[in-house]
Amino acid sequence: MRDLGDVFRALAGSAFRAGFRLGPGDRAYLLAKGVPAVVGHARDFVAARLAPASPAKDGKQTPFRGHPAFVAQHATATCCRGCLEKWHRVPRGRPLTAAEQEHVVAAIERWLRAEVERAATRAPPRPAP
Repeated sequence: MRDLGDVFRALAGSAFRAGFRLGPGDRAYLLAKGVPAVVGHARDFVAARLAPASPAKDGKQTPFRGHPAFVAQHATATCCRGCLEKWHRVPRGRPLTAAEQEHVVAAIERWLRAEVERAATRAPPRPAP
């Protein structure tokens, strides 16, 4: 597996990956449920949709919206086994180990926490004149 610091530096250079942001609904959900709960959901999604040796609909198993973890998976290239192999150096064709699953979840959590921080530091909108 590739070091997450190295992965995040590489992802920052990808216009596609760096362009992902939580929409208002997903951001509200994340803030209401809290990062730990959403990370718990992500752990379940990874175990069911990414960890098998040959996931069903691999390459299309992760929606682009509908849950903050899904957006985070696309932003962190943990959305399918192909992206996981390309960006994280985790080979396809075999089940993910527990350590690899935790690596994926750690990437998702890191991105979600950065989104929370980004939202907190963003200037509030100006009132209309």
